[in-house]
Amino acid sequence: MGAEKGFTHETFLSPFTWRYGSQEMRAIWSKANERRLWRRVWVALAAAQHEAGLVGEDQLADLEAHQTDIDLLRAEEIEAEIHHDLMAEVHTFAEQCPVGGPVIHLGATSADIQDNADAVRIRQALDLLLERLRPVLLDLAERIEEHADHVCMGFTHLQPAEPTTIGYRLATYGQDLLEGTVELERLRDRIRGKGMKGAVGTSASFAELLAGTGVTPAELEAQVMEVLDLEPFVVTTQVYPRQQDYRVLAGLAAVAASLYRFAFDLRFLQSPPIGEWSEPFGRKQVGSSAMPFKRNPINAENMDSLARYVAALLRVGWDNAAHSLLERTLDDSANRRLTLPGAFLATDELLRRAHRILSGLMIHQQAISRNVEAYGTFAATERLLMELVQAGADRQAMHEVIRQHAIASWQAVQAGQPNPLADRLAADATVLRYIPAEQVRALLDATGYVGDAPERARRMAAMIRASV
Repeated sequence: MGAEKGFTHETFLSPFTWRYGSQEMRAIWSKANERRLWRRVWVALAAAQHEAGLVGEDQLADLEAHQTDIDLLRAEEIEAEIHHDLMAEVHTFAEQCPVGGPVIHLGATSADIQDNADAVRIRQALDLLLERLRPVLLDLAERIEEHADHVCMGFTHLQPAEPTTIGYRLATYGQDLLEGTVELERLRDRIRGKGMKGAVGTSASFAELLAGTGVTPAELEAQVMEVLDLEPFVVTTQVYPRQQDYRVLAGLAAVAASLYRFAFDLRFLQSPPIGEWSEPFGRKQVGSSAMPFKRNPINAENMDSLARYVAALLRVGWDNAAHSLLERTLDDSANRRLTLPGAFLATDELLRRAHRILSGLMIHQQAISRNVEAYGTFAATERLLMELVQAGADRQAMHEVIRQHAIASWQAVQAGQPNPLADRLAADATVLRYIPAEQVRALLDATGYVGDAPERARRMAAMIRASV
């Protein structure tokens, strides 16, 4: 259908058409999958109506025989005349079914078909994302275990703080992403459809049709939803509550936020003044059109860009939920064609790129050692201060002694000189009154000042492995 509609590179194409997201996710949000799901709902409705005596066996058989024979070109021709996409598909399906065609959509309203199909499609998309999350989580678990004891400088306010380990830092991303996975699993299991409730959700049309059949509207609805393997909302308006879309978008935004933070941290750590991590860089990859030496973190930057987009869509979902006035308004329809597939495709791409980065993440020990040597001694002064107090020194007095040496030493480091802090403190007579010089130097070795970070990191890796 692309060429016939002019969908070539001579016209605008969404980057999600080919650049971002996977073919599998595109297939879920394709027009073909949408129309197949619509027909699946119509056939399920006809089957339930057949059980109630409203649809003949030959009519049902005719619909089942043509259930997958979608013809988008014909549907678009009809839609161009009647300006209603679902009714265009009804007519297309009916043309293919001379026997069953007259009973398609009997008693239903558009949202009975579209909203149930959307719920199935959202669940399909969540299933795919959960598949994507597993290798990313396993990547993190492997890296956490590999670097649980690997000491590096921690940063607060983007300034050197105290040492941590690479594994512990990675464990923070793993914890966030594991929580996001649990939330998506919960959302997936709670996805519900509109059910079969008619124009304003009262089931009045089905009550009329079923009068005298011994079948209630609720029983008819249950039969349809069993075929779709989908629970219905107990109460709806003409549409299912748009709060469901908002909750789904919030779940995707939470995953995007976790991946955003990882990618942003990587960008900071890849900057040459820090230089501790870098994303994989291909042998023939070009970093800049103007500067041949550049090795830009393009995958991490792409992740942050797409994650912002996912976060922005949450507001649109909120508006759709809040502005679904009375029994329904149609001002959500156009943007739902964009927000739902867009959010899923962007999150899909985020996970694909995260897997690519984590599986090839480069850790640069020389830079890590340089930064620990330059800044770690400052952090370890807290350790020295505590030991001095335990040895009988006045905390406030020792704090001032250490502060004076630290200020002078910081100025030396900023001037590009080796950090003199350990030498200065190991030669200070006030300090030596309580602790010998050798112990001072040992206490100022920051590589031993990471607490139980390695154990906690390994515990998180084990939790991740147990969950996937």
